[in-house]
Amino acid sequence: MTTAEATRTKVIKIEAQPGPQMQFITSRADIVIYGGGAGGGKTFALLMEPIRHVQTVPGFTCVMFRRNTVQVRNPGGLWDESEKLYSHANGHGAQHSLTWRWPEGGTVKFSHLEHDKNVHDWQGSQIALICFDELTHFSERQFWYLMSRNRSTCGVKPYVRATCNPDVDSWVAKLISWWINPVTGYPIPERAAVLRWFIRLHDNIIWADTREELASYTDDDGVPIPAKSLTFIPATLADNRALTDLDPNYRATLLALPTVERERLLGGNWKIRAAAGLLFQRDWCEVIDVAPAGMEIIRGWDFAATPKTDTNDPDATASTKMGRTPDGTFVVLDNTTLREGPAKVEQFLRNTASQDGVGCLQSIPQDPGQAGVSQKLAFTKALAGYNVRSSTESGDKATRFGPFSAQAEGGNVKVLRGDWNDRWFAALEGFPDAKFDDDADSTSRAFNSFLAPMKGQAYYEIARDFNRDAAAAVAEFDAPDIPHIPAEPLVITHKPSIHKRGTRAWLADQETRHQ
Repeated sequence: MTTAEATRTKVIKIEAQPGPQMQFITSRADIVIYGGGAGGGKTFALLMEPIRHVQTVPGFTCVMFRRNTVQVRNPGGLWDESEKLYSHANGHGAQHSLTWRWPEGGTVKFSHLEHDKNVHDWQGSQIALICFDELTHFSERQFWYLMSRNRSTCGVKPYVRATCNPDVDSWVAKLISWWINPVTGYPIPERAAVLRWFIRLHDNIIWADTREELASYTDDDGVPIPAKSLTFIPATLADNRALTDLDPNYRATLLALPTVERERLLGGNWKIRAAAGLLFQRDWCEVIDVAPAGMEIIRGWDFAATPKTDTNDPDATASTKMGRTPDGTFVVLDNTTLREGPAKVEQFLRNTASQDGVGCLQSIPQDPGQAGVSQKLAFTKALAGYNVRSSTESGDKATRFGPFSAQAEGGNVKVLRGDWNDRWFAALEGFPDAKFDDDADSTSRAFNSFLAPMKGQAYYEIARDFNRDAAAAVAEFDAPDIPHIPAEPLVITHKPSIHKRGTRAWLADQETRHQ
Protein backbone atom coordinates (compact mmCIF):
# COMPACT_ATOMS: atom_id res chain seq x y z
CA MET A 1 0.00 0.00 0.00
CA THR A 2 1.38 3.37 -1.01
CA THR A 3 1.55 6.33 1.34
CA ALA A 4 -1.29 8.01 -0.58
CA GLU A 5 -3.45 4.88 -0.33
CA ALA A 6 -2.77 4.59 3.39
CA THR A 7 -3.75 8.22 3.84
CA ARG A 8 -7.06 7.62 2.06
CA THR A 9 -7.85 4.48 4.08
CA LYS A 10 -10.45 5.12 6.77
CA VAL A 11 -10.10 3.04 9.91
CA ILE A 12 -13.38 2.30 11.69
CA LYS A 13 -13.03 1.11 15.24
CA ILE A 14 -15.90 -1.00 16.58
CA GLU A 15 -15.90 -1.71 20.30
CA ALA A 16 -18.23 -2.07 23.24
CA GLN A 17 -18.80 0.84 25.60
CA PRO A 18 -17.43 0.48 29.14
CA GLY A 19 -19.94 -0.85 31.63
CA PRO A 20 -22.83 -3.26 30.95
CA GLN A 21 -22.17 -3.47 27.21
CA MET A 22 -18.58 -4.54 27.81
CA GLN A 23 -19.73 -7.00 30.49
CA PHE A 24 -22.14 -8.52 27.97
CA ILE A 25 -19.50 -8.90 25.28
CA THR A 26 -16.88 -10.39 27.61
CA SER A 27 -19.09 -12.70 29.72
CA ARG A 28 -18.15 -16.40 29.63
CA ALA A 29 -21.60 -17.61 30.68
CA ASP A 30 -23.44 -20.12 28.50
CA ILE A 31 -26.51 -17.86 28.58
CA VAL A 32 -26.41 -14.10 29.05
CA ILE A 33 -29.58 -12.03 29.33
CA TYR A 34 -28.94 -8.33 28.79
CA GLY A 35 -32.05 -6.54 30.02
CA GLY A 36 -33.30 -3.30 31.43
CA GLY A 37 -34.47 0.09 30.28
CA ALA A 38 -34.83 1.31 26.73
CA GLY A 39 -31.78 2.81 25.06
CA GLY A 40 -29.25 0.73 27.00
CA GLY A 41 -27.34 -0.32 23.87
CA LYS A 42 -28.63 -3.89 24.02
CA THR A 43 -29.40 -4.51 20.35
CA PHE A 44 -26.06 -3.11 19.17
CA ALA A 45 -24.22 -5.35 21.63
CA LEU A 46 -26.19 -8.35 20.37
CA LEU A 47 -25.19 -7.57 16.79
CA MET A 48 -21.54 -7.16 17.81
CA GLU A 49 -21.36 -10.58 19.44
CA PRO A 50 -20.88 -12.81 16.33
CA ILE A 51 -18.23 -10.56 14.75
CA ARG A 52 -15.54 -12.21 16.89
CA HIS A 53 -16.14 -15.53 15.07
CA VAL A 54 -17.50 -14.90 11.55
CA GLN A 55 -14.16 -13.68 10.18
CA THR A 56 -12.02 -16.40 11.70
CA VAL A 57 -14.05 -19.61 12.14
CA PRO A 58 -15.17 -21.50 9.01
CA GLY A 59 -18.63 -22.98 9.43
CA PHE A 60 -19.61 -20.71 12.32
CA THR A 61 -23.36 -20.01 12.28
CA CYS A 62 -25.38 -17.50 14.28
CA VAL A 63 -29.15 -17.07 14.10
CA MET A 64 -30.79 -13.95 15.51
CA PHE A 65 -34.47 -14.28 16.31
CA ARG A 66 -37.25 -11.72 16.58
CA ARG A 67 -40.84 -12.77 17.20
CA ASN A 68 -41.88 -11.90 13.62
CA THR A 69 -40.16 -10.91 10.39
CA VAL A 70 -41.74 -7.44 10.34
CA GLN A 71 -39.76 -6.58 13.48
CA VAL A 72 -36.57 -7.62 11.68
CA ARG A 73 -37.28 -5.60 8.54
CA ASN A 74 -38.79 -2.50 10.16
CA PRO A 75 -36.89 0.77 9.65
CA GLY A 76 -34.30 0.93 12.41
CA GLY A 77 -34.82 -2.78 13.14
CA LEU A 78 -32.27 -5.56 13.32
CA TRP A 79 -31.54 -5.68 9.60
CA ASP A 80 -31.04 -1.94 9.24
CA GLU A 81 -28.74 -1.87 12.25
CA SER A 82 -26.78 -4.89 11.00
CA GLU A 83 -26.02 -3.07 7.75
CA LYS A 84 -24.34 -0.27 9.71
CA LEU A 85 -22.11 -2.81 11.42
CA TYR A 86 -21.48 -5.88 9.25
CA SER A 87 -20.76 -3.97 6.03
CA HIS A 88 -17.69 -2.56 7.79
CA ALA A 89 -16.62 -6.06 8.87
CA ASN A 90 -16.34 -7.46 5.31
CA GLY A 91 -19.76 -9.09 5.44
CA HIS A 92 -21.93 -9.59 2.35
CA GLY A 93 -25.64 -9.13 3.06
CA ALA A 94 -28.60 -10.61 1.18
CA GLN A 95 -31.76 -8.82 2.27
CA HIS A 96 -34.12 -11.23 0.48
CA SER A 97 -32.91 -14.07 2.72
CA LEU A 98 -31.93 -11.85 5.71
CA THR A 99 -28.49 -13.44 5.74
CA TRP A 100 -24.93 -12.13 6.08
CA ARG A 101 -22.00 -14.23 4.85
CA TRP A 102 -18.25 -13.80 5.21
CA PRO A 103 -15.50 -15.01 2.87
CA GLU A 104 -14.01 -17.01 5.74
CA GLY A 105 -17.23 -19.08 5.99
CA GLY A 106 -19.10 -17.44 8.87
CA THR A 107 -22.86 -16.81 8.62
CA VAL A 108 -25.37 -14.66 10.51
CA LYS A 109 -29.03 -15.23 9.71
CA PHE A 110 -32.10 -13.30 10.93
CA SER A 111 -35.30 -15.25 11.44
CA HIS A 112 -38.61 -15.33 13.32
CA LEU A 113 -40.62 -17.57 15.66
CA GLU A 114 -44.04 -16.00 15.21
CA HIS A 115 -45.86 -19.17 16.30
CA ASP A 116 -44.82 -21.90 18.72
CA LYS A 117 -44.90 -24.43 15.89
CA ASN A 118 -42.16 -22.49 14.05
CA VAL A 119 -39.56 -24.04 16.35
CA HIS A 120 -39.93 -27.26 14.35
CA ASP A 121 -38.51 -25.45 11.31
CA TRP A 122 -35.18 -25.80 13.10
CA GLN A 123 -35.23 -29.56 13.64
CA GLY A 124 -31.82 -31.00 12.88
CA SER A 125 -30.13 -27.60 12.89
CA GLN A 126 -26.76 -26.88 14.48
CA ILE A 127 -26.45 -23.27 15.64
CA ALA A 128 -23.30 -22.26 17.47
CA LEU A 129 -24.72 -18.91 18.65
CA ILE A 130 -28.44 -18.31 19.21
CA CYS A 131 -29.53 -14.72 19.84
CA PHE A 132 -32.97 -13.54 20.97
CA ASP A 133 -33.79 -9.86 20.59
CA GLU A 134 -36.58 -8.97 23.06
CA LEU A 135 -36.65 -12.34 24.83
CA THR A 136 -39.87 -11.56 26.72
CA HIS A 137 -41.72 -11.63 23.37
CA PHE A 138 -40.93 -15.33 22.98
CA SER A 139 -42.63 -18.19 24.79
CA GLU A 140 -40.79 -20.28 27.34
CA ARG A 141 -41.30 -23.34 25.13
CA GLN A 142 -39.64 -21.62 22.17
CA PHE A 143 -36.59 -20.68 24.24
CA TRP A 144 -35.97 -24.11 25.71
CA TYR A 145 -36.63 -25.91 22.42
CA LEU A 146 -34.08 -23.75 20.61
CA MET A 147 -31.59 -24.59 23.34
CA SER A 148 -31.62 -28.13 21.93
CA ARG A 149 -30.42 -26.70 18.59
CA ASN A 150 -27.55 -24.88 20.30
CA ARG A 151 -24.75 -27.19 19.18
CA SER A 152 -21.73 -26.89 16.95
CA THR A 153 -18.87 -28.74 15.24
CA CYS A 154 -17.06 -25.58 14.10
CA GLY A 155 -14.91 -25.39 17.22
CA VAL A 156 -16.84 -22.62 19.00
CA LYS A 157 -18.53 -23.71 22.22
CA PRO A 158 -22.29 -23.23 21.72
CA TYR A 159 -23.79 -20.32 23.64
CA VAL A 160 -26.90 -18.10 23.85
CA ARG A 161 -27.29 -14.34 24.10
CA ALA A 162 -30.55 -12.43 24.64
CA THR A 163 -31.83 -8.92 25.23
CA CYS A 164 -35.11 -7.73 26.74
CA ASN A 165 -37.00 -4.95 28.48
CA PRO A 166 -38.64 -5.55 31.88
CA ASP A 167 -41.97 -7.43 31.91
CA VAL A 168 -43.22 -8.48 35.33
CA ASP A 169 -45.66 -11.02 33.89
CA SER A 170 -43.21 -12.79 31.59
CA TRP A 171 -41.50 -16.13 32.21
CA VAL A 172 -38.18 -14.28 31.91
CA ALA A 173 -38.93 -12.35 35.12
CA LYS A 174 -39.03 -15.64 37.01
CA LEU A 175 -35.88 -16.94 35.30
CA ILE A 176 -33.77 -13.93 36.40
CA SER A 177 -35.47 -13.35 39.78
CA TRP A 178 -32.21 -13.97 41.71
CA TRP A 179 -30.75 -10.81 40.15
CA ILE A 180 -33.80 -8.62 40.96
CA ASN A 181 -34.72 -7.02 44.29
CA PRO A 182 -38.13 -8.56 45.14
CA VAL A 183 -39.26 -5.41 46.98
CA THR A 184 -38.19 -2.56 44.70
CA GLY A 185 -38.16 -4.41 41.39
CA TYR A 186 -34.78 -2.95 40.45
CA PRO A 187 -31.70 -5.07 39.66
CA ILE A 188 -29.35 -5.75 42.57
CA PRO A 189 -26.12 -3.95 41.53
CA GLU A 190 -23.68 -6.37 43.20
CA ARG A 191 -25.26 -9.35 41.42
CA ALA A 192 -24.98 -7.89 37.92
CA ALA A 193 -23.03 -10.22 35.60
CA VAL A 194 -22.56 -12.81 38.41
CA LEU A 195 -22.75 -16.36 37.02
CA ARG A 196 -25.11 -18.95 38.44
CA TRP A 197 -25.32 -22.59 37.42
CA PHE A 198 -28.43 -24.64 36.72
CA ILE A 199 -29.82 -27.85 35.35
CA ARG A 200 -33.33 -28.33 33.97
CA LEU A 201 -34.97 -31.56 35.02
CA HIS A 202 -38.59 -32.40 34.19
CA ASP A 203 -39.30 -28.74 33.36
CA ASN A 204 -37.97 -27.60 36.74
CA ILE A 205 -34.82 -25.49 37.13
CA ILE A 206 -32.40 -26.37 39.93
CA TRP A 207 -29.96 -23.55 40.74
CA ALA A 208 -26.54 -23.54 42.37
CA ASP A 209 -23.65 -21.15 42.88
CA THR A 210 -21.10 -23.57 41.39
CA ARG A 211 -21.07 -26.31 38.76
CA GLU A 212 -19.82 -28.83 41.31
CA GLU A 213 -22.97 -28.52 43.44
CA LEU A 214 -25.00 -29.98 40.56
CA ALA A 215 -22.65 -32.83 39.65
CA SER A 216 -24.78 -35.49 41.37
CA TYR A 217 -27.90 -34.94 39.24
CA THR A 218 -28.66 -37.51 36.54
CA ASP A 219 -31.45 -38.04 34.03
CA ASP A 220 -33.89 -40.97 34.06
CA ASP A 221 -31.24 -43.23 32.49
CA GLY A 222 -28.68 -42.38 35.15
CA VAL A 223 -26.59 -40.18 32.84
CA PRO A 224 -25.15 -37.06 34.53
CA ILE A 225 -26.82 -33.83 33.44
CA PRO A 226 -24.26 -31.21 32.39
CA ALA A 227 -24.85 -27.89 34.16
CA LYS A 228 -25.05 -24.61 32.27
CA SER A 229 -24.21 -21.12 33.46
CA LEU A 230 -26.49 -18.11 33.20
CA THR A 231 -26.18 -14.47 34.14
CA PHE A 232 -28.19 -11.29 33.91
CA ILE A 233 -26.71 -7.90 33.07
CA PRO A 234 -28.93 -4.85 33.63
CA ALA A 235 -28.59 -1.64 31.64
CA THR A 236 -30.38 1.69 31.35
CA LEU A 237 -30.15 4.74 29.12
CA ALA A 238 -27.49 6.18 31.43
CA ASP A 239 -25.17 3.33 30.39
CA ASN A 240 -25.35 4.26 26.69
CA ARG A 241 -23.28 7.41 26.33
CA ALA A 242 -23.20 7.03 22.55
CA LEU A 243 -26.98 7.36 22.29
CA THR A 244 -27.33 10.22 24.77
CA ASP A 245 -24.65 12.17 22.90
CA LEU A 246 -26.41 11.63 19.55
CA ASP A 247 -29.95 12.17 20.87
CA PRO A 248 -29.95 14.24 24.08
CA ASN A 249 -33.76 14.49 23.94
CA TYR A 250 -34.37 10.73 24.19
CA ARG A 251 -34.43 10.88 27.98
CA ALA A 252 -37.17 13.51 27.79
CA THR A 253 -39.13 11.15 25.53
CA LEU A 254 -38.94 8.38 28.13
CA LEU A 255 -39.83 10.79 30.94
CA ALA A 256 -43.05 11.67 29.08
CA LEU A 257 -44.26 8.06 29.20
CA PRO A 258 -47.06 6.97 31.57
CA THR A 259 -45.87 5.99 35.06
CA VAL A 260 -45.74 2.23 34.49
CA GLU A 261 -43.97 2.41 31.14
CA ARG A 262 -41.59 5.09 32.44
CA GLU A 263 -40.56 2.89 35.37
CA ARG A 264 -40.02 -0.08 33.06
CA LEU A 265 -38.25 1.61 30.15
CA LEU A 266 -36.35 4.36 31.96
CA GLY A 267 -35.85 2.87 35.42
CA GLY A 268 -35.56 -0.79 34.41
CA ASN A 269 -38.14 -1.92 37.01
CA TRP A 270 -39.09 -5.62 36.81
CA LYS A 271 -41.90 -5.56 39.39
CA ILE A 272 -44.12 -2.62 38.46
CA ARG A 273 -47.43 -3.29 36.74
CA ALA A 274 -50.50 -1.25 35.95
CA ALA A 275 -52.60 -0.78 39.08
CA ALA A 276 -55.42 1.45 40.27
CA GLY A 277 -54.26 5.03 40.61
CA LEU A 278 -51.09 4.59 38.57
CA LEU A 279 -52.63 5.21 35.17
CA PHE A 280 -55.04 8.00 36.08
CA GLN A 281 -55.75 10.46 38.88
CA ARG A 282 -58.50 13.08 38.81
CA ASP A 283 -56.09 15.69 40.20
CA TRP A 284 -54.28 15.60 36.84
CA CYS A 285 -57.27 17.20 35.05
CA GLU A 286 -58.63 20.72 35.27
CA VAL A 287 -62.44 20.86 35.32
CA ILE A 288 -63.78 23.68 33.14
CA ASP A 289 -67.26 25.20 32.78
CA VAL A 290 -67.18 26.16 29.09
CA ALA A 291 -65.89 24.05 26.22
CA PRO A 292 -63.37 25.81 23.97
CA ALA A 293 -64.45 26.72 20.43
CA GLY A 294 -63.00 25.31 17.24
CA MET A 295 -62.36 21.77 18.47
CA GLU A 296 -62.17 18.57 16.46
CA ILE A 297 -64.61 16.19 18.22
CA ILE A 298 -64.71 12.39 18.42
CA ARG A 299 -66.89 10.05 20.48
CA GLY A 300 -65.36 6.66 21.21
CA TRP A 301 -67.54 3.61 21.92
CA ASP A 302 -67.18 0.34 23.80
CA PHE A 303 -70.09 -2.03 23.27
CA ALA A 304 -71.85 -4.60 25.44
CA ALA A 305 -75.29 -6.15 24.97
CA THR A 306 -76.52 -7.71 28.23
CA PRO A 307 -79.45 -6.10 30.08
CA LYS A 308 -79.10 -5.41 33.79
CA THR A 309 -81.27 -7.63 36.01
CA ASP A 310 -81.56 -8.40 39.71
CA THR A 311 -79.29 -11.41 39.30
CA ASN A 312 -76.43 -10.08 37.17
CA ASP A 313 -73.96 -7.22 36.95
CA PRO A 314 -72.97 -7.05 33.28
CA ASP A 315 -70.54 -4.86 31.35
CA ALA A 316 -72.00 -1.64 30.02
CA THR A 317 -72.05 0.00 26.63
CA ALA A 318 -69.99 3.13 27.23
CA SER A 319 -69.11 6.17 25.15
CA THR A 320 -66.73 9.06 25.77
CA LYS A 321 -66.87 12.29 23.80
CA MET A 322 -63.61 14.16 23.48
CA GLY A 323 -62.37 17.27 21.71
CA ARG A 324 -58.97 18.50 20.62
CA THR A 325 -58.26 22.22 20.46
CA PRO A 326 -56.08 23.77 17.74
CA ASP A 327 -53.21 24.04 20.25
CA GLY A 328 -53.36 20.30 21.03
CA THR A 329 -55.21 20.35 24.37
CA PHE A 330 -57.68 17.50 24.91
CA VAL A 331 -61.07 18.13 26.51
CA VAL A 332 -63.36 15.33 27.74
CA LEU A 333 -66.87 16.58 26.96
CA ASP A 334 -69.24 13.76 27.89
CA ASN A 335 -69.48 10.15 29.07
CA THR A 336 -72.50 7.86 28.87
CA THR A 337 -73.23 4.25 29.87
CA LEU A 338 -76.08 1.82 29.19
CA ARG A 339 -76.76 -1.76 30.29
CA GLU A 340 -79.34 -3.05 27.82
CA GLY A 341 -79.79 -5.60 25.03
CA PRO A 342 -78.74 -5.25 21.37
CA ALA A 343 -81.85 -3.42 20.13
CA LYS A 344 -81.71 -0.72 22.81
CA VAL A 345 -77.93 -0.40 22.38
CA GLU A 346 -78.42 0.33 18.68
CA GLN A 347 -81.12 2.88 19.48
CA PHE A 348 -78.86 4.44 22.12
CA LEU A 349 -76.05 4.69 19.56
CA ARG A 350 -78.31 6.39 17.02
CA ASN A 351 -79.83 8.83 19.53
CA THR A 352 -76.42 9.79 20.91
CA ALA A 353 -75.10 10.45 17.41
CA SER A 354 -78.11 12.65 16.65
CA GLN A 355 -77.42 14.70 19.78
CA ASP A 356 -73.73 15.04 18.85
CA GLY A 357 -74.50 16.08 15.27
CA VAL A 358 -72.71 15.32 12.04
CA GLY A 359 -69.63 17.28 13.11
CA CYS A 360 -68.73 14.62 15.69
CA LEU A 361 -66.96 11.47 14.46
CA GLN A 362 -68.42 8.28 15.94
CA SER A 363 -65.51 5.84 16.44
CA ILE A 364 -66.68 2.25 16.90
CA PRO A 365 -64.56 -0.84 17.60
CA GLN A 366 -64.77 -3.92 15.40
CA ASP A 367 -64.43 -7.27 17.13
CA PRO A 368 -62.40 -9.92 15.27
CA GLY A 369 -64.16 -12.58 13.22
CA GLN A 370 -67.40 -12.74 11.28
CA ALA A 371 -69.53 -11.50 14.19
CA GLY A 372 -67.47 -8.32 14.31
CA VAL A 373 -68.00 -7.70 10.58
CA SER A 374 -71.75 -8.17 11.00
CA GLN A 375 -71.90 -5.79 13.97
CA LYS A 376 -69.86 -3.17 12.11
CA LEU A 377 -72.26 -3.34 9.17
CA ALA A 378 -75.33 -3.04 11.43
CA PHE A 379 -73.95 -0.07 13.38
CA THR A 380 -72.81 1.70 10.23
CA LYS A 381 -76.28 1.34 8.72
CA ALA A 382 -77.83 2.61 11.95
CA LEU A 383 -75.62 5.72 11.73
CA ALA A 384 -76.44 6.53 8.11
CA GLY A 385 -76.00 10.26 7.62
CA TYR A 386 -73.42 10.62 10.39
CA ASN A 387 -69.64 10.51 10.34
CA VAL A 388 -68.68 7.00 11.49
CA ARG A 389 -65.43 5.05 11.34
CA SER A 390 -64.43 1.64 12.65
CA SER A 391 -61.21 -0.19 13.40
CA THR A 392 -60.06 -3.27 15.27
CA GLU A 393 -58.33 -2.96 18.62
CA SER A 394 -54.64 -3.83 18.99
CA GLY A 395 -52.61 -4.38 22.15
CA ASP A 396 -53.88 -4.95 25.66
CA LYS A 397 -56.24 -2.51 27.41
CA ALA A 398 -53.58 -0.90 29.60
CA THR A 399 -51.33 -0.31 26.58
CA ARG A 400 -54.18 1.32 24.65
CA PHE A 401 -54.92 3.54 27.66
CA GLY A 402 -51.26 4.58 27.96
CA PRO A 403 -51.22 7.52 25.49
CA PHE A 404 -54.24 9.15 27.17
CA SER A 405 -52.70 8.51 30.60
CA ALA A 406 -49.48 10.24 29.56
CA GLN A 407 -51.35 13.33 28.33
CA ALA A 408 -53.47 13.48 31.49
CA GLU A 409 -50.46 13.16 33.78
CA GLY A 410 -48.76 15.90 31.80
CA GLY A 411 -51.68 18.28 32.44
CA ASN A 412 -52.85 18.32 28.83
CA VAL A 413 -56.37 16.94 29.49
CA LYS A 414 -59.29 19.06 30.72
CA VAL A 415 -62.79 17.89 31.67
CA LEU A 416 -66.05 19.73 31.02
CA ARG A 417 -68.07 19.94 34.21
CA GLY A 418 -71.11 17.61 34.25
CA ASP A 419 -73.10 15.23 36.44
CA TRP A 420 -71.14 12.33 34.88
CA ASN A 421 -67.76 13.59 36.17
CA ASP A 422 -67.53 11.69 39.47
CA ARG A 423 -68.58 8.38 37.92
CA TRP A 424 -66.09 8.75 35.05
CA PHE A 425 -63.25 9.87 37.35
CA ALA A 426 -63.85 6.91 39.69
CA ALA A 427 -63.94 4.44 36.79
CA LEU A 428 -60.63 5.64 35.35
CA GLU A 429 -58.91 5.81 38.74
CA GLY A 430 -59.90 2.19 39.36
CA PHE A 431 -58.56 0.99 35.99
CA PRO A 432 -57.25 -1.65 35.41
CA ASP A 433 -57.99 -3.32 38.77
CA ALA A 434 -61.69 -2.44 38.88
CA LYS A 435 -64.30 -4.95 37.77
CA PHE A 436 -65.42 -2.82 34.81
CA ASP A 437 -63.23 -1.13 32.21
CA ASP A 438 -65.91 0.10 29.79
CA ASP A 439 -65.32 3.81 30.48
CA ALA A 440 -61.55 3.43 30.20
CA ASP A 441 -61.92 1.54 26.90
CA SER A 442 -64.24 4.15 25.37
CA THR A 443 -61.89 6.92 26.55
CA SER A 444 -58.90 5.14 24.97
CA ARG A 445 -60.78 4.74 21.69
CA ALA A 446 -61.79 8.41 21.55
CA PHE A 447 -58.26 9.62 22.34
CA ASN A 448 -56.41 7.19 20.06
CA SER A 449 -58.72 8.09 17.17
CA PHE A 450 -57.05 11.51 17.14
CA LEU A 451 -53.59 10.00 16.79
CA ALA A 452 -53.84 7.89 13.64
CA PRO A 453 -56.34 7.67 10.78
CA MET A 454 -58.63 4.67 10.97
CA LYS A 455 -59.80 2.60 8.05
CA GLY A 456 -62.90 4.45 6.88
CA GLN A 457 -65.43 2.60 4.71
CA ALA A 458 -68.58 3.55 2.93
CA TYR A 459 -71.59 1.24 2.94
CA TYR A 460 -70.61 -0.47 -0.31
CA GLU A 461 -67.08 -1.31 0.92
CA ILE A 462 -68.47 -2.67 4.19
CA ALA A 463 -70.97 -4.83 2.29
CA ARG A 464 -68.21 -6.07 -0.02
CA ASP A 465 -65.97 -7.02 2.91
CA PHE A 466 -68.91 -8.67 4.68
CA ASN A 467 -69.57 -10.97 1.72
CA ARG A 468 -65.87 -11.64 1.14
CA ASP A 469 -65.40 -12.72 4.76
CA ALA A 470 -68.60 -14.76 4.68
CA ALA A 471 -67.41 -16.60 1.57
CA ALA A 472 -64.05 -17.28 3.22
CA ALA A 473 -65.78 -18.62 6.32
CA VAL A 474 -67.85 -21.02 4.21
CA ALA A 475 -64.74 -22.17 2.34
CA GLU A 476 -62.90 -22.93 5.58
CA PHE A 477 -65.81 -24.74 7.23
CA ASP A 478 -64.88 -28.41 7.00
CA ALA A 479 -68.14 -30.34 7.30
CA PRO A 480 -68.48 -33.14 4.65
CA ASP A 481 -72.21 -33.60 5.26
CA ILE A 482 -72.96 -29.96 4.40
CA PRO A 483 -72.70 -28.99 0.71
CA HIS A 484 -70.54 -26.01 -0.19
CA ILE A 485 -72.86 -23.04 -0.76
CA PRO A 486 -71.21 -19.86 -2.02
CA ALA A 487 -72.25 -16.68 -0.25
CA GLU A 488 -74.74 -14.58 -2.19
CA PRO A 489 -73.30 -11.16 -2.97
CA LEU A 490 -75.03 -8.09 -1.61
CA VAL A 491 -75.81 -5.95 -4.64
CA ILE A 492 -76.45 -2.23 -4.47
CA THR A 493 -78.08 -0.92 -7.67
CA HIS A 494 -78.50 2.63 -8.90
CA LYS A 495 -79.55 4.42 -12.05
CA PRO A 496 -76.80 6.19 -13.97
CA SER A 497 -77.02 9.96 -14.20
CA ILE A 498 -78.54 11.30 -17.42
CA HIS A 499 -76.61 14.56 -17.05
CA LYS A 500 -73.23 15.41 -18.51
CA ARG A 501 -70.28 14.49 -16.26
CA GLY A 502 -68.98 17.49 -14.34
CA THR A 503 -72.12 19.63 -14.59
CA ARG A 504 -73.94 20.87 -11.50
CA ALA A 505 -76.84 18.49 -12.22
CA TRP A 506 -74.41 15.55 -12.50
CA LEU A 507 -72.76 16.53 -9.20
CA ALA A 508 -76.18 16.72 -7.54
CA ASP A 509 -76.91 13.17 -8.75
CA GLN A 510 -73.63 11.94 -7.27
CA GLU A 511 -74.43 13.56 -3.90
CA THR A 512 -77.91 12.00 -3.87
CA ARG A 513 -76.47 8.58 -4.73
CA HIS A 514 -73.81 8.91 -1.98
CA GLN A 515 -76.47 9.76 0.62
